[in-house]
Amino acid sequence: MMKFGLGLIVAAGFGALVAGGASAADLSTPAYKAPVEAPLSPWQIRVRALYVMPEDGGSVNGLWGSDLTYSDSVVPELDITYYFTKNIAAELILGVTPHDINGAGTITGLGQVGKVWLLPPTLTLQYHFTDLGPFKPYIGAGVNYTVFFSQETTNPAFASIDVHDSWGLALQAGFDWMIDRHWGFNIDVKKIFLQPDYSLQTVGGVTLTGGADLNPWIFGAGVTYRF
Repeated sequence: MMKFGLGLIVAAGFGALVAGGASAADLSTPAYKAPVEAPLSPWQIRVRALYVMPEDGGSVNGLWGSDLTYSDSVVPELDITYYFTKNIAAELILGVTPHDINGAGTITGLGQVGKVWLLPPTLTLQYHFTDLGPFKPYIGAGVNYTVFFSQETTNPAFASIDVHDSWGLALQAGFDWMIDRHWGFNIDVKKIFLQPDYSLQTVGGVTLTGGADLNPWIFGAGVTYRF
C-alpha cells in the first residue's frame, strides 16, 4: 500500500510539472498572427494614351450624296474611378482631341472644310469582375457630353463653322492587369454615339446646315493606380 501511495504521489508531481511547463511555454511564446492589410481606397486613377477614330458620315444642307469625313487623333487622357463596392464603380474620363472635317461624296471638291477641338467628358457606370487574380475585366455604359471649341474654317469659301455641343451614349469594355495591390496596366475600348448638328456660313452670307455622324471608337492603353 505504501508503494502504491508513493507511486500516486510521484505521478501527481510529474503531471503538475508537465502542466506548469506547458503553461510557462504558453506564456513565453505568443501565438502567430498574420499581418492584416489595410483596405484599398475607393479612388483610382489612370493615365492613358487614346486613339480616337471617328466614323465617316454626315450631310450638308440635305444635298444629295453629300458626305463628311473626319481625321483620327492620338491624345493623352486622365480618368478617375470611384468604387462604390468591389464590383460597382463609376469612371469619368477627361481629355481633348483635335479633328479635321473634310468634304466627301458630291462635295469632295471642297477638300478640308474646317478644324475643331473636342472636349468629350464621359461618365460610365461599370461592373468589375472579381476573383480572377491579377486580371480585372470590366464593362460599362454611360453618357457623354461633347463640347466643340477652337473651331475654324480652312476653306476660303466659308466664313465660319459652328459644330454644336451634343449629348451621346457610351459603351465600354476593358481590363486592368495588376502587378501589385496598387499598380497595373490598363486596356480600354469605348464606343460613343455622337451625332452633333453644325452650321457653315459662306463668304456670301449663305448658311448651310447639316449633321456630323462622328460616333467615334476610342481605344486606350495606359497605367492604373489604385489608392
